[in-house]
Amino acid sequence: MAIVDSKGRLFGKVSLLDIGAALLVLLVIVGVLLPSFTGAQLSSNLKAVEVDVIVRSVGSKDPKTLLKEGDKTNLIIRNQPFGAVTLKAVRELPRNIAVPQPDGSTKALPDPRPEAGLTKDFLVTVAGDANMTDNGPLLGNSKIKAGTKIELEGFTYDFADLYVIDVRVGA
Repeated sequence: MAIVDSKGRLFGKVSLLDIGAALLVLLVIVGVLLPSFTGAQLSSNLKAVEVDVIVRSVGSKDPKTLLKEGDKTNLIIRNQPFGAVTLKAVRELPRNIAVPQPDGSTKALPDPRPEAGLTKDFLVTVAGDANMTDNGPLLGNSKIKAGTKIELEGFTYDFADLYVIDVRVGA
């Protein structure tokens, strides 16, 4: 009995074209799944990361109830959801204006306008775990560096168009 017969069948049972098609499908499946397995290997290099961001002009009756230290918030990096991170620190920033002095210098004084009291600015520090690469920390699949556009979203707030001002690794 011949290994390949006159009709191109292996041992008279299976066509060589069928075997070729099955191998091609198997290679496509491996090619699709392989990147997801290599991404899982990155998680072995996790480090704690703290990210500072300034949240400007928070308008609320009591803005301190929106952002509380220790709460979880959702982080969105470059319009890609990352997941939940912890609000590690929330510090209110003073609202000052430059006031010219008689000697020609300027002095920063609290803003006396009544409408200035309706909005607050905060320096917010969020903490999470990032994969470390040669190019810096990755939160999800996004690089996180000073200047990166992010968004903080909670149950009662959505602060968009924020920019990272500092990243501390291993903090």
